[in-house]
Amino acid sequence: QVQLVESGGGLVQAGGSLRLSCTASDLTLSNYGMAWFRQAPGKERDFVARISRGATFTYYADSVKGRFTISRDNAKNMVYLQMNSLKPEDTAVYYCAAGDRTGTYYYTSTYDYWGQGTQVTVSS
Repeated sequence: QVQLVESGGGLVQAGGSLRLSCTASDLTLSNYGMAWFRQAPGKERDFVARISRGATFTYYADSVKGRFTISRDNAKNMVYLQMNSLKPEDTAVYYCAAGDRTGTYYYTSTYDYWGQGTQVTVSS
């Protein structure tokens, strides 16, 4: 099974910024809609952001809208999540996901491939 690889997580103070990156060595990400999900301890894995294959369409959870930006560079086989104005409630493991099926973009079942996750911790 193909596994995506996330990077860029870390510890940041409230109000700060981080940029997460996602790639895969054996998968052409331009063939897939991409998404970011996050999971805090004891919580469900929740949708964060989605970007279409050609980057024409993006979707965001209400909790991050206006603060986070999903983008992609298909030539580099990369997907990004720019996170600004971070809040302690953004603390979670962030996962990159890829899927080529038509489905509900905020469901985990829409996506076939996942990364291992990268920890984001926002201190107050």
